[in-house]
Amino acid sequence: MSDTLPPCPECSSEYTYEMDALLVCPECAHEWNAEAEAVEAVIKDAVGNALQDGDTVSITKTMKVKGAQSALKAGTKVRNIRLVQGSGDHDIAAKVDGFGQMELKSSIVKKI
Repeated sequence: MSDTLPPCPECSSEYTYEMDALLVCPECAHEWNAEAEAVEAVIKDAVGNALQDGDTVSITKTMKVKGAQSALKAGTKVRNIRLVQGSGDHDIAAKVDGFGQMELKSSIVKKI
């Protein structure tokens, strides 16, 4: 076999194998389509702009932060975002001044 198979997107196991049109992970039993994984989804902000790693965004609406005494207010700038996959609907990881490291939904941010 000349080409290597990608690791499992769920548990990052390197022992994946092919079964018909699917790739299978023997460690966590996750099955996925190899062709569907090749096309990466474009993550868009609240107004439809495509986001990329390193972008600066602003929060579009005030939201409560679990465990914090104050809310994250609309208009707060978040610099140097990282796009992440597989965290439910929270697809942005960033460090927010005054709050620390957190994950945000792309539907509540706007690219600056």
